[in-house]
Amino acid sequence: MSAMVGVMVLTASPGLTSEQRHGAFVPGGLFPEVGEAKTKPTPWLDGTPWPLTLSPQGADARNQPEMTTDIAISDLPEIQPQMSGANPRADDLASSDPIPWATSTAAADLERAAVVSAQAWPLAQAPTPDPDPSADPPQDEAAAMADLAAAAQNPIANLISLPFQNNTNFGMGPNNDRTQNVLNIQPVVPISLNDDWLLVTRTILPFVAQPDLLNGGTVWGLGDLNPSFFFVPAAPGNLTWGIGPTLVLPTATNRQTGTGKWSAGPAGVAVVNSGPWVYGGLMSQVWSFAGDGSRPDISQFLMQPFATRNFADGWYVTSSPIITANWNAASGNQWTIPIGGGGGRLFNIGTQPINASLQVFWNAVRPSFGADFTLRAQVQMLFPR
Repeated sequence: MSAMVGVMVLTASPGLTSEQRHGAFVPGGLFPEVGEAKTKPTPWLDGTPWPLTLSPQGADARNQPEMTTDIAISDLPEIQPQMSGANPRADDLASSDPIPWATSTAAADLERAAVVSAQAWPLAQAPTPDPDPSADPPQDEAAAMADLAAAAQNPIANLISLPFQNNTNFGMGPNNDRTQNVLNIQPVVPISLNDDWLLVTRTILPFVAQPDLLNGGTVWGLGDLNPSFFFVPAAPGNLTWGIGPTLVLPTATNRQTGTGKWSAGPAGVAVVNSGPWVYGGLMSQVWSFAGDGSRPDISQFLMQPFATRNFADGWYVTSSPIITANWNAASGNQWTIPIGGGGGRLFNIGTQPINASLQVFWNAVRPSFGADFTLRAQVQMLFPR
């Protein structure tokens, strides 16, 4: 501001019209904006505002327009001590000559006169440019995104989420030409028990399109409901773990889409956050204890190791195969061991955080009539607190 005032001359111009005194805004932020006249009375003038002109001086003067506004002498308190002699006379201000103290004041005093512009007019600020969408996000925003991504990849995080996971299994049946589709709706809801413990509930509700290998065609229906309850220490840290019971409820709407048995057993999860990496594993084992006596008993093991490497802007690569074992099956038909992975991204739709991913797995070990490949697509809605 002081540099600007130092190259200006204030000139009285009493013959200006109202339109001239209150002209248009000068763009670019180099000159003050034209404002309303101030009429604070003073003991040595009657308070009448005077039309004044800002005249640019110096090497760039030819490139800058003059500018006019109304100003009262009482708006120049810091200038008053610099005036030579007594109070300025009204006829001095009524001339078209530069105001005496504006031209005779030393350079140092002109710097002090910066308060004139500050009190008489607000500075015209150049418009703030719109943010570049391709630029990197602010550091705190990037950190918040990284924290949310790590929580989304942690199955027992203190974060409400609603994943929709679709598994399409190709190459089933005796001729490896049938396809099964399982859509799992998997809400995760953490509940604070006290200052030390969380109860994280994970529920899997499957909707199944099952190839009918005996009669041909496809059977549609609801599968067995699988809720799990993990007791998780509430203290934050790089290692998160949880243990608790898991249940399988015979909610299937068709004999071919469920087991017909009530089952239960233990489950556990361990997750490590290490910089851009999130890795760990989930395991469970269930045994049937009630249900349809005509259906086979259940003894099933599940293990899901997972590893995710996060990158900038919410992108990541990941692998989370689901390894299962049916201990009651015949030898050679017990294990399903997939190999593969994929990638995904965390982003917002409006204010709603979304985590979307796509993975492909080849079943290196599989039972007879089991699928050759699995395509897993997931969309996860996140509700951070």
